[in-house]
Amino acid sequence: MSESHLREQICLLAKSLFDRGLTHGSTGNISARTEDGGLLVSPTGTSFGRLDPGTLSRFDAAGQHIGGDKPTKEMPLHSAFYDTRSAAGAVVHLHSCHSVALSMLEVDEDDFLPPLTPYGIMQLGRVKLLPFFLPGDPAMGEAVRGLAGKRSAVMLANHGPVVAGKDVTAACNAIEELEANAKLALMTRGMNARGLSGNQVQALVTKFNVEWGA
Repeated sequence: MSESHLREQICLLAKSLFDRGLTHGSTGNISARTEDGGLLVSPTGTSFGRLDPGTLSRFDAAGQHIGGDKPTKEMPLHSAFYDTRSAAGAVVHLHSCHSVALSMLEVDEDDFLPPLTPYGIMQLGRVKLLPFFLPGDPAMGEAVRGLAGKRSAVMLANHGPVVAGKDVTAACNAIEELEANAKLALMTRGMNARGLSGNQVQALVTKFNVEWGA
């Protein structure tokens, strides 16, 4: 994909997420690999609803900022995913309401989302709940590095989800799936909901070659 097309796609997908209330104000950040191994990144303090293709932050393959506006302060978080997951072509971070709400409740830190739907398993694998960090704290990136590339999705407690995908469309689809499953988990919490069985989860993992991180 040409860089100009990728710039347009990032802004189009970000606006779609914003318009549907999946992030708000100037929250959230998004990045994607360019053909030359560099990165395009949403600038700091910008709204997903009003990103400008021409002002996206541009990094070269060595990780040097070479153009565009100042990047998001969450660059250590994005870099951690790219450095530990060779297949990562994009990273998206949102402040989506239902996933943040679920992170404030008692959940399994290794399996943040209960196994409720097949697409939650297929697109996300196991989601790791990470502790609370101050926004922009490089320790968030270190926490992701500590997972050694075994998770494509994490949830920052009281903050928001972060998902890596093979490209920017896949990453956006997956983070939407995370939010939808968090909403389902809240809607059915305490109701003895019938989720997927262990055998059903394993069948999905096997059939669709899901990366099921330890």
